[in-house]
Amino acid sequence: MEKKNILTYEGLQKLEAELQDLKVVKRKEVAQKIKEAREQGDLSENAEYDAAKDEQRDIEARIEEIEKILKNAEVVVEDEVDLEKISIGCCVKIYDCEFDEELEYKIVGSTEANSLQGKISNESPVGKALIGAKVGDSIHIETQAGILEYKVLGIERSN
Repeated sequence: MEKKNILTYEGLQKLEAELQDLKVVKRKEVAQKIKEAREQGDLSENAEYDAAKDEQRDIEARIEEIEKILKNAEVVVEDEVDLEKISIGCCVKIYDCEFDEELEYKIVGSTEANSLQGKISNESPVGKALIGAKVGDSIHIETQAGILEYKVLGIERSN
């Protein structure tokens, strides 16, 4: 059984838009590059042809990957997220006890995780530990770097 890919509505829309762009725009662009490279003659030493074929392979692989994600997608309806406890689709404010700073994260499925955008996976050590916690709870997370201690300050719907 394949695992469900948990997505927020925003994540679903991004994947669908990327898929559409790959199928409609990128496929045509790479087909044109291949056609132009073929017209140059000998394909055995044609770097443009090889590059275009590599790009085509990458595009088709990404299309297949997105289609597989979408086939097994479970969309979290963020308006229905229970704000009593932390769950996928909500934003959390936590206090990092060691570094004396407030952090804000959005809890998302692993497909959407992006630490640079403050989106952490429900499958990551921090995400796993936060799921189910309530405001006021202290969380201790064992990591390779040692034990992290956070205090949950707030749970909100994402904007």
